[in-house]
Amino acid sequence: MSEEIEIKFIVHPDAVASMAERVSACGGSHTAAQRLINIYFDTVGLDLRRHGVGLRVRGNNERYEMTAKTAGTIVGGLHQHPEYNIPLPGPDIDITLLPADIWPPDMDVATLQQRLQPLFRTDYLREKWLITYGDSEIEVAFDQGEVVAGELSEAICELELEIMHGNVADLLALAGTLCADGGLRQGSLSKAARGYHLAAGNEPREIRALPLLRPAPKATVEQGLSEALSLALAHWQYHEELWLQGIPLARESILSAIMLIRETFVVMGNMIPRKATNELRARLAEVTDRLQPPDSDPRRLCYDAAYLQCKLALTRWLILAGWRDSLDDKARRKLDGSFKRFADIMLSRCAAELKVAFGRVMSHEEYQQQLPRLERRIMAFHLLSGAYPVKKVLSYILHWQALQQAIILPGTNNLEHMRRQALTQPSFWRSVNNR
Repeated sequence: MSEEIEIKFIVHPDAVASMAERVSACGGSHTAAQRLINIYFDTVGLDLRRHGVGLRVRGNNERYEMTAKTAGTIVGGLHQHPEYNIPLPGPDIDITLLPADIWPPDMDVATLQQRLQPLFRTDYLREKWLITYGDSEIEVAFDQGEVVAGELSEAICELELEIMHGNVADLLALAGTLCADGGLRQGSLSKAARGYHLAAGNEPREIRALPLLRPAPKATVEQGLSEALSLALAHWQYHEELWLQGIPLARESILSAIMLIRETFVVMGNMIPRKATNELRARLAEVTDRLQPPDSDPRRLCYDAAYLQCKLALTRWLILAGWRDSLDDKARRKLDGSFKRFADIMLSRCAAELKVAFGRVMSHEEYQQQLPRLERRIMAFHLLSGAYPVKKVLSYILHWQALQQAIILPGTNNLEHMRRQALTQPSFWRSVNNR
């Protein structure tokens, strides 16, 4: 078994012609383009996918290899997951050659083998470079072709950077160099994920509500921070794909994801010094400004160098725990503390702040002045409420969102009613001593 660590980018059509030259400028050895055909297998009931296993057979010049990839993590466009590669004498799949411990204990592998069938395939040309960067050897692959499921297909035009030997810091640094001229965007969907979607009929993906952060019961504050940023990046990535597919409302979801990131920095502000997030805040503010116009062009913005560098900087800060070098001992102890207790304290503070802000009848102009505060606090509730019953949390948040909408929409007659309803809600969290 090996752990595959790679970062994926989608290449804009206008950047295809210059991509080989751009990569070659980084040095290293070059391998001419080769055709790779991959057949992906699963059962009719998608048993492998339900267990987090992707299974394929790759053919190249009459040489065959079976690969099983098990569930891992995706942060931005950075993919990390265990991978098993087994040479095969021919194109026929044989999962009995894979380690037994990748399957659930009750899995009958022999029966599973009989039920497997081809589900979709990828067919593309891969041009490769092996580049020494820092202390690492990194393979850069430029893939052009298609993924096909029955009569449905989707183009593949990707740049993948994978660590052969070395570390993630060098991988991300090389990615930053290659992205400096634009024409790339982070890709969170693997070829397999795209193939499964096609095989299922290629139904349009839907806008998703911003989820609650739900860290493990005994998570530390630092783990909560990491999971919050991962959640926001995933929400951003998912809706970026939708925006590029022509769904205008997805832009609002991207803005919500960015606001969640910025609010995470605020909520954690008494532990993480502002100097540790200054660069990220500035980049996020620039991207937010460029996303604000409703007629923003996704094809232009999502492949822009500054937009991508913002996401890469955030990915790097998250993966490499960029906050740690700026912490003193007191802050480290706080980050090692219970996220649940921290969340309860912050929920009480957020609620108290809103009661002060909206505790009296106000003019329309005063409501407008308080709107940014309300939007930030709603984001804070998403970050801090995951330990409690979802229905209670969402009911609490919905009352504040109703007030938010009443302020935004001109001519609303029930503004005062919404304000009183939001203020009189009972708290759903546990009261704790703030000291």
